[in-house]
Amino acid sequence: MMGQLPGGQERLFYSFNIDNHVPADHLLRGIDQCLDLGGLRRYLAPFYSPVGRPSIDPELMIRMLIVGYCFGIRSERRLCEEVHLNLAYRWFCRLGLDDEVPDHSTFSKNRLGRFRSSDAFRFVFERVMQDCVKEGLVGGEGFAIDASLIRADASTARRISGAELPYCELDPAQATRAVREYLEGLDEDGRPQLERKNISLTDPAAQWTCAPGGPAFFAYSTNYLIDVRAGVIMDVEATPAYRTDEVDSIKTMVERVQERTALKPRRMIGDTAYGTAPILSWLLEDKDIDPHIPVWEKAERRDGTLSRSEFTFDIETNRYVCPVGKHLNTTGTITAEKTILYRASRSDCRDCSLKSQCCPNTPSRKIPRSIHESARDATRAIAKTKLYRRSRRDRKKVEMLFAHLKRILKLDRLRLRGLKGARDEFLLAATAQNLRRMAKWLVPVPA
Repeated sequence: MMGQLPGGQERLFYSFNIDNHVPADHLLRGIDQCLDLGGLRRYLAPFYSPVGRPSIDPELMIRMLIVGYCFGIRSERRLCEEVHLNLAYRWFCRLGLDDEVPDHSTFSKNRLGRFRSSDAFRFVFERVMQDCVKEGLVGGEGFAIDASLIRADASTARRISGAELPYCELDPAQATRAVREYLEGLDEDGRPQLERKNISLTDPAAQWTCAPGGPAFFAYSTNYLIDVRAGVIMDVEATPAYRTDEVDSIKTMVERVQERTALKPRRMIGDTAYGTAPILSWLLEDKDIDPHIPVWEKAERRDGTLSRSEFTFDIETNRYVCPVGKHLNTTGTITAEKTILYRASRSDCRDCSLKSQCCPNTPSRKIPRSIHESARDATRAIAKTKLYRRSRRDRKKVEMLFAHLKRILKLDRLRLRGLKGARDEFLLAATAQNLRRMAKWLVPVPA
């Protein structure tokens, strides 16, 4: 017999409990047990007026944003619609069936206003990260660092070269927020803007870059510092997609984590981009952290002539010894590249049987040695250990987080503009990833 849906909308009163309609194994149940926003209102109190009409609860707005970033809902307008319709989202946001969902315009006003000036997203991220530490998800023995490109919300067509910048009319009074922030930060940025090949007129702080195998685009970099025990994100930093800024962010994040949590790892894991001599020296000598990082080698030759590795350095006499036993000495002068030059005598090289393989185009051989070469040598020694091979496997955990960020959380293109906008989005996304990790590790799955 064919069934028929009874008319069920004539009832005037319902006995309805949202909690009964949210599945026991729903992700938001686990996140709700791990999320503590108890200090948020007290933190934001100085940024609200003591008089006037009560504002929307900031905790509600943060919870809604966490829902959006956890489930890849990037549009604030769509987020408000989803929270209005989805019972699980309403339950997580502490909204009853009759409670109104904030208008999407409220998010923009608060995001670009008091939330940004108060650094509220940094506060929420660090609160969640510190909870991960308290729950034992952070070992503190090994950290891994890496960066990933995220497309900026900027058209590739609307751009000028750095040489055109002085002649381009960018009026701060009429410019967008992203352009005003860029103009205000020009004096603080030490990089010469006239040398930039392309500058976006929509988001000037974004960097023109080209990922391997694809066309160029404007982008920012999200830099992650993670603990390798459970893949918890210890810190996140937004930078333009510029290699120097990405590498330098390691100092900012390591020192900030040490200040916030008193944690300092024994080993730092990274790829070759972080294997520069100054970074290796800073890790070893300033922070006493073992760099499990491939050394950036630029001295190896590929033209068939002898490379620097075929010369032996004598620490006691401070000189190099060539394959035939001749010495390369130095005056000790430090060059602009932070290296010390070691030179062989012309007479030794002129009559040498290996001259055609060593220095065929110069009268004598010279070898530049970094002032941080001792740190590079120590890093090469670490690369021969068993723990280093384990670190190479641990590094995949930060790469997996980037894949999760783009494929699951849908953060492959920014919606906010400017470096501050990128920072806000990266902090919220990292917070969502840590909350998902806590829910997975700490909340038991119901039978």
